[in-house]
Amino acid sequence: MKLNVQMSVRGSTLIMRLKGDLDQSSIDSLKRKSIDIIDKYYIKNIVFNLEQVQFMDSSGIGFIIGRFAQIKHRRGRVIICSMNSLIERIFNLSGLKRICSVVDNEEQATRLLEVA
Repeated sequence: MKLNVQMSVRGSTLIMRLKGDLDQSSIDSLKRKSIDIIDKYYIKNIVFNLEQVQFMDSSGIGFIIGRFAQIKHRRGRVIICSMNSLIERIFNLSGLKRICSVVDNEEQATRLLEVA
């Protein structure tokens, strides 16, 4: 399934709502767009809403790690929300939960960033 992406900037936070497959065929364009937005708006935090992601391979994992590395020096955070059970299993196996905060939904992600 093709990946559809909706990105919005709120202050220093980039919210990415992904729908479809986060895999090798969809990463290149998404990577370029997200890097440009992160640099243009000096993004400090990223919220990935994965509610409608059906599949993720190692390229998707690498994409998230890359965005973490991009904002790490800004002392920002990567927050993942709304994962289905398959994507959550991939997160557990890959170790992404050690570098990303995981919450149930976007509202919780927003509150977490307000507290920080």
